[in-house]
This record gives sequence, structure tokens and C-alpha cells, in this order.
Amino acid sequence: MPTGPVLVVGSAGKTGRAVCAALLARGAQVRAAVRPGREASAPAGTEPVGVDLADGHGLRPALDGCSAAYHLAPNVHPDEVGMAQRVAAAARGVGLPHLVFHSVLHPDDARMPHHLHKLAAEEVLREAHPGTLVVLRPSAYHENLLPQVLDGAVALPYSADTPFTTVALADVAEAAATVLLDPARDGEVHDLVGPEVLTTREMVAQAERVLGRPVGLTVSSPAAWAAGPGADLPTAAREALTAMFAAYDEDGLVGDPADLTALLGRRPTSWSDTLRAAAR
Repeated sequence: MPTGPVLVVGSAGKTGRAVCAALLARGAQVRAAVRPGREASAPAGTEPVGVDLADGHGLRPALDGCSAAYHLAPNVHPDEVGMAQRVAAAARGVGLPHLVFHSVLHPDDARMPHHLHKLAAEEVLREAHPGTLVVLRPSAYHENLLPQVLDGAVALPYSADTPFTTVALADVAEAAATVLLDPARDGEVHDLVGPEVLTTREMVAQAERVLGRPVGLTVSSPAAWAAGPGADLPTAAREALTAMFAAYDEDGLVGDPADLTALLGRRPTSWSDTLRAAAR
């Protein structure tokens, strides 16, 4: 295992916390990058460091001495590429030996602007760190749907009958820890995809069987979502999510689980496994 700490950018969010936990479980030292002044929000067991991705303040000292870093930008952020540029410059400035970027499945899908931002960020980081960058491209998480299922009511802004290969967040975090702690994986790109193709309607039906109770399902449209639940979001975020839902409405989001299976050394966690764990 590398001797220096691993920096996790975006450590206070759902994904960042899971990656920190997976690294800590393997005995790694973890630096948790959080917004300046919010150091108390860092996951337990980590070393909090204040980092402002908007201007790069704090990035160089946070990266200094690290053996690796995980760059995770805020969800559907309009400055994804600028953040990547600042991370790349800081990492290059301290001679960071190993960088892992959290991208998205099918980043070249032009129907979704935030996917294209991820692709552009990949290119920025790859150009700055040729041969030392690992890119992870996860599918949508089980955990995106799970809270609604447990509450007994799922409301979708896209078709319930388009297919997905959703992935367990813990599996994504385990894969991230694997590539972060193995410098020999430099230059790799991995899709992180669950083991089964399911429509949301099928996922809800499985949930009813596992939980032993009904789960309601209502379907609207991307436009209705934008005018209703999404109306209070910042314009850029609302437009990005509306475009994503419109793409989901057409054909879902499906990938191949082979990469994740190889990284985990086992079959990825199924939706029903996630449901059973949540029910316990």
C-alpha cells in the first residue's frame, strides 16, 4: 500500500463518504477535502482539509505529500471543466503520482450536457497527467431510487419502462479504493455498472416482493418535473437534469458490468441485495 495519504475531493457528499469509508477499511490514511470552514463535516477517521474548488484555494497544500487523490466534482456543476483544470494544475504542481477521476457512464452522450462536461474534464486531466490518470465511469446508483422505495412512493420524471444497469454505491467505493491504492493501474478507464438490466417498473416490483408491502409508482415528464419539483433549482442544474431525464425517457442508461466485476473480484451487488440490506 502507498505510504502517503489519499486525498478525497468531495468527501462530505454521499459518494465521497463512501470512498473515504472504503479507504479507511483498508487501513489507508485519508485526507478529506471539504469547503473551508466546514471541516467538521469531514467523515470520521479522516484528516479534514479546507479546499475551495471554485478558485482552487487550498488544493496544493491538500495534495502535498499525497500518494493519490480522488477528484469528485459537485453533481451537475456548470464549472466541472474549470474545477478539473484547477485540480490538474495543483496536482502537477506538487508532483502527485496517482489521480483518479469520478466521471459518468457514457460521458460522450451529447443529449446530456453534464455528461459532456465530464468528458471534457477527463480530457483536461488526461492531458495534464498523461499515463497517471484513472477514470471511473459509474452508472446511476441503487441509492438514487432507494429512499423513495423505502418510503413506499416512487415519482419518476421519465418512463418507468426504459432500462438501467444501476450500481450499488458501496461497489463504486470499493472499486475506487482498489484503483486509488494501486499505482500500477495508471491510465485505466473503467465503467462501473451493476449486474442486471432492469426498468424502474421492474425495480419497484422487486422492492414490493423483498419489502413485503406495496410501493406506489407515478410517472410524469421531464418538462413537468422542470416546472414543478425542479423549479427552485439553479437554472444550470435544472436544465442539466431535465436533459438527463429526457435522455432516460428515450432509452435509460445501460452499460456492461465486466469492468466492475473484475475490479471487485465478484459479481456486483444486485438491486435485490441492496433492498434486503436496507430492509434489515
